[in-house]
Amino acid sequence: MEPSEEDSNTHKQQQMPSMPFSVFDKLFGKRLLQARRYIMSRKSWLKMVPTDNCDILMTFPDSVDDHTLLWLLNQIRVGIPQVNIQIRQHKHTQEHAFFITTSFENLLQGAEMMGMHKAVKAQYGGGSRRFSCEEDNIYENIESELCFFTSQERQSIIRYWLDNLRAKHGEVLHNIHFLEGQPIMPELVARGVICQMFPLHEQRILGQLMTSWVQAVCEKQPLDDICDYFGVKIAMYFAWLGFYTNSMLYPAVIGFLLWILAEADQTSQDICCVVFALFNVVWATLFLERWKRREAELAYKWGTLDTPAESLEEPRPQFRGVKRCSPITGCEEFYYPAWKRALFRWLVSLPICILCLCFVFVAMLLCLELQEVVMEIKELPGITRFLPKIVLAITVTICDEVYKKIAYWLNDMENYRLQSAYENNLIIKMVFFEFINSYLSLFYIGFYLKDMERLKEVRKSQHHRGEIWPAGSRKGPGLDDGLLLSGAQGPAGAPGQPRAEEERGPEGRLQADGGGVGHERQRAAAAQGVLHREEPRGQPHNGGRRNGTV
Repeated sequence: MEPSEEDSNTHKQQQMPSMPFSVFDKLFGKRLLQARRYIMSRKSWLKMVPTDNCDILMTFPDSVDDHTLLWLLNQIRVGIPQVNIQIRQHKHTQEHAFFITTSFENLLQGAEMMGMHKAVKAQYGGGSRRFSCEEDNIYENIESELCFFTSQERQSIIRYWLDNLRAKHGEVLHNIHFLEGQPIMPELVARGVICQMFPLHEQRILGQLMTSWVQAVCEKQPLDDICDYFGVKIAMYFAWLGFYTNSMLYPAVIGFLLWILAEADQTSQDICCVVFALFNVVWATLFLERWKRREAELAYKWGTLDTPAESLEEPRPQFRGVKRCSPITGCEEFYYPAWKRALFRWLVSLPICILCLCFVFVAMLLCLELQEVVMEIKELPGITRFLPKIVLAITVTICDEVYKKIAYWLNDMENYRLQSAYENNLIIKMVFFEFINSYLSLFYIGFYLKDMERLKEVRKSQHHRGEIWPAGSRKGPGLDDGLLLSGAQGPAGAPGQPRAEEERGPEGRLQADGGGVGHERQRAAAAQGVLHREEPRGQPHNGGRRNGTV
């Protein structure tokens, strides 16, 4: 029996309202389900429980297979004696993570291998010296496993062990073929097998620093506490920043007095300018000498004054080359010919850098020509006169970010053996390009076009977007991307330059839900010696050494 036309219309009318819902469910159903999972995950993060016995966290993508995890787990347990690893999986993202720590005896061996300096008891002469397991009884607090090493020292030792895990002959992981003696961790990080590897924050010490440092006004910075928690490099940077800020008080007062004493006539103003210029010359010289003394004092206090010479510095884990027998020590080592590095530097790095600078120069000329065209057309609305400035600001910012990635890639390809050489060459590339990128337009307008009015406008626009910054402050708020934290501690040079040891970054904080792990990045902003941090999710805990969980 065939349905009548009336029944068909009724059936269609009943189906019509359900069609939009089916389409809506098809388009947004999975996304709504994922959003619900992440919301529930966020709620579970607020109920975090501290994870004990964890110093380093290593996370993996959700696509990693069990074979890779077991292979890496075996490599770590074979390469690091007495290591303790807990494997956990996030309940919602399905990502795996290794919670890594080690025994106190293993930490002592690592401290000796790293050449870590520790305080000596008063009856044995006091001061500090390189740690030795054979004479461990002469060091302060050696009887206490909890007090002998700071959390930063524990994490730097474990990170040292991990970075120095090297592959054996013929080692293969899926499509990754390792060379004999090649560092495993940097290669896995570069291939995306390991997402992140970072130390964990300790909420108790963070709370103390928040009280004694961030919230303290007009008080001395707790540099020793900063050094114990964040490491020597970051502590030395804040020491230089505070020293520079205090030293700026003298030229500020003298300049203000000369500005008051200067009269309206040109002669008195010129005399005041000459006097202030001479004062700045004397002040700058005294400032550098006083900072050298202060830097050496802090370096001696923190045990980094006698930094190993270049011949004794350990090679970078990322350094690659052919294996050979060293003609000096007779031991096996990686060798990379200097002529290959020089060839790449002159034939690849230099042309690419020049090409980037030419692009910046052409972009600047186009923006200036665009401004000329806009200013000549009177019919355009007044707001369009700001269009060239906006385009120039966006172009400079984009070029800065792109060149930063290019500089890192070129530096990696040049394959420097020592970390100090790697950092110095990276600083040269970054500073040179950023100087040209930020100030080329000012030099072009001021010295070639000689247009003072346009120079003032461009300078104001650059100042608003943060390219022209006061002396002593840093471009951008982050600590982890600054060149000063990559080995340069200030203008004084190297008397107290610390070792390239592992520093605790501001992002190393873990939080997790009821079924696994997750982490939220913390950011630190350096501004006149003040550290700003995000408040942690969830309630701070009293028990446990680390802020991790399950």
